Amino acid sequence: MKTATTTLILCVGGLLAFGMIMLYSSSHVKDGSHLLVLQGAWAGMGIVACLVAALCDYRWLKKFAWLILALTVVALIVLLIPGVVKPINGARRWFNLGFASFQPSEPAKLALIIALAWYGEKFQRDMRTFNRGILIPGCLIGAVLVPIFLEPDRGSTILLGAVAGAMLLLAGVRWLYFIPPAALLSAAMALVLVVDPLRRKRIMSWLNPEASSNDVGYQTKQAMIALGSGGVSGLGVGNGRQKHGFVPEHHTDFIFSMIGEELGAIATIGVIVGFILFILCGVYIAWHARDVFGLLLGSGVTLLVGMQACINIGVVTNALPNKGLALPFISYGGSSLIFMLIAVGMLISIARQGGPPGREDEVEESDFRNTQFA
Repeated sequence: MKTATTTLILCVGGLLAFGMIMLYSSSHVKDGSHLLVLQGAWAGMGIVACLVAALCDYRWLKKFAWLILALTVVALIVLLIPGVVKPINGARRWFNLGFASFQPSEPAKLALIIALAWYGEKFQRDMRTFNRGILIPGCLIGAVLVPIFLEPDRGSTILLGAVAGAMLLLAGVRWLYFIPPAALLSAAMALVLVVDPLRRKRIMSWLNPEASSNDVGYQTKQAMIALGSGGVSGLGVGNGRQKHGFVPEHHTDFIFSMIGEELGAIATIGVIVGFILFILCGVYIAWHARDVFGLLLGSGVTLLVGMQACINIGVVTNALPNKGLALPFISYGGSSLIFMLIAVGMLISIARQGGPPGREDEVEESDFRNTQFA
């Protein structure tokens, strides 16, 4: 457990430090050190929050799971009230705090994971029934996903829906009950994406990038040029050309393309290896948790970070349609960074409390794990 925890901390620390370097390199031409200072402040607050979460017993979260979920759902609903927030590019995703913007969907991700982990432990013996396994947790998931969907934020909706579905399966939901509603919701989401003009253009651009390289596919094309021009070793830190107005959002969603251009394939592979190690450590910590709540919580956090990284890298490399998700620990963004670091603190807390479970927990743990293969 100590090795997994140490490796996890080193991976996160390395990705965070590397992200600060690339953020300055990609933004200093236009903004000087302004974004670096802001990101440094967010990182400092996030590290403090991570330490607090790591030092506290993660099992305390069970007492506040419902309250945390309720507060985040209220915040998401308030965003949708006309006149409360000013839409940005047609989306209501941020509260303007004056000195910075706050995105409620980021804490909502953790809130839903905590709530599902609590629910999965409390009703673990009933998860194989339709009502306890699908209907009730489906309402919890819908309470979070519907407001995020209406913002609109399709990327976060798909990401969080996938994480929630995986957690339900891990908690013991029967495939027979899971597949029909999952297929129905997936078809509904696909229909929404096709009907939405902007999302349809993005999908068509992904399928035929050359036809829209000067329109919707411009960002992806320029990102691919950046990755290609970097070659194996890159052009050198600060020497990238695509950041000079060619790649939109090059310091946030598309910062991975800047890494490829300035530091080459070696650095991009290194980033991917860092996330793979994070996932392996997270899985190990979750599987060796003291109780079912820790197992589900650790699994949910690991899935969240791992899947978001996969989606971001997939978008930048044109393996997936553009979805607008940040690269964890590296992209600029205060809300995302702080709550990702809190998630890391939860994993460390699970590792700290991990070990041989007590007699009562051992029985429950055995029952839970046996349901996965029943």
